[in-house]
Amino acid sequence: MLDKNGIAKRIAKEVRDGMFVNLGIGIPTLVSNYIPENYDIVLQSENGILGMGPFPFEGEENADIINAGKQTITLVKGASIFDSATSFGMIRAQRVDLTILGAMEVSENGDIANWKIPGKMVKGMGGAMDLVASAQNIIVAMQQVNKAGQSKLLSKCELPLTGVKCVKKIVTEFGVYDVLPQGGFKLLEIAPGVTIDDVKKATAGKLVIEGDVPVIAV
Repeated sequence: MLDKNGIAKRIAKEVRDGMFVNLGIGIPTLVSNYIPENYDIVLQSENGILGMGPFPFEGEENADIINAGKQTITLVKGASIFDSATSFGMIRAQRVDLTILGAMEVSENGDIANWKIPGKMVKGMGGAMDLVASAQNIIVAMQQVNKAGQSKLLSKCELPLTGVKCVKKIVTEFGVYDVLPQGGFKLLEIAPGVTIDDVKKATAGKLVIEGDVPVIAV
């Protein structure tokens, strides 16, 4: 199966030259390490940055330069820093081409739950609700099963929703899925060492498999 870096590396292949991309907290932040060097990509962070670079090397961190997850980051040449109100103005005006988010659950209709677990203290939903309501394309990077071995690709989300019918594609440790317009997770690629039976056991929602499924190349 893919580890977190493998998931991020595969998602980086979905990024196109010239895009403005928002990376959510968790696995999505790793995507910045795998963007091709010849691409002119602008990474946006909702706390107020255009032009995020990869994570700094140890000893080169600047505690004043952080992403929305409060991780230290680098800035590329020409980057700009501004207030979060301006940042969310960009998001709500649909200036972001691609949003890559983590998730706790995704439904077969493309609903996403990623901001709250009942009974646990959270600071708030952050920028996720604005992002899923405004982005032109949304890809989820997530672990497909939880620590108890239960699937997080469901017929219907059980946790409070962040957005409805918004997720287009999902990349997990098991494979790459499209969320079909009529509902269902279509398996596009399978992770190395994973079988179709493994995928079936790890998917609680409607799973669609057509023909031979290629192995993810990472």
